[in-house]
Amino acid sequence: MTYCVGLHLREGLVLLSDTRTNAGVDNISVFGKMQVEAVPGERVLTLLSAGNLAITQAVWNRLQEGVSLGGETLTLRSVPNMFRAAQLVGQAVREVFQADGPALAAQGVRFDLSLMLGGQIAGDETKGGPSRLFLVYAAGNFIEATADTPFLQIGEHKYGKPILDRVVGFDTPLIDGIKLVLISMDSTLRSNLTVGMPIDLLVYRADSFAVTLRRRITEEDPYFRSVSEGWSQALRSAYLALPRPDWLAEPAAPAE
Repeated sequence: MTYCVGLHLREGLVLLSDTRTNAGVDNISVFGKMQVEAVPGERVLTLLSAGNLAITQAVWNRLQEGVSLGGETLTLRSVPNMFRAAQLVGQAVREVFQADGPALAAQGVRFDLSLMLGGQIAGDETKGGPSRLFLVYAAGNFIEATADTPFLQIGEHKYGKPILDRVVGFDTPLIDGIKLVLISMDSTLRSNLTVGMPIDLLVYRADSFAVTLRRRITEEDPYFRSVSEGWSQALRSAYLALPRPDWLAEPAAPAE
């Protein structure tokens, strides 16, 4: 299993993924689930993946080789805009399903994947047009993050969702977005053993057309440890500071 989260903010994108892949309790491996296509000054596109590793790798390889869309063979380095990029990823998913789906079904294996695509392409609508974030499903269809719903998740998302629901807004600064996705990941790591370190972080500042920050974070990373420990302590302090429920009866005084 995996957990990936993406924030679509006014200032840009914050994307985070874990790296754990398991085929049973005694077969655990580390695989990067974040792929980046960047042409400085022209485009930055990032693809995050969750689900069956063989399927997600097959989709990525097709995208590298080129996928037919609208009579053209395109890759993420040649697609003209972000909407077409999302369509291209969806088409690659459908092609992999057509090629491998019947054989997987014969073996009782579900065609299981979800993908998150974020980035910006120069000349998309206008020069320096908006960065965009999409979630692509196993059927090849997709949805887009908006100012009203400025984050998307794939994989084991339930543990890391509450903090995002409460805090993230479209106007959240990028630096705060980094803290929030790390808290979201830390909550997931604590509650689900199928999600594991190290984790991959990418930050993209809108209209820069270059990767702002890309970092692999390990268990020894001092900042991540400070976030994890600080969040735990803040939660303990917050719950202790809450008032007692006034509808609880006071304990009876001991008889003399």
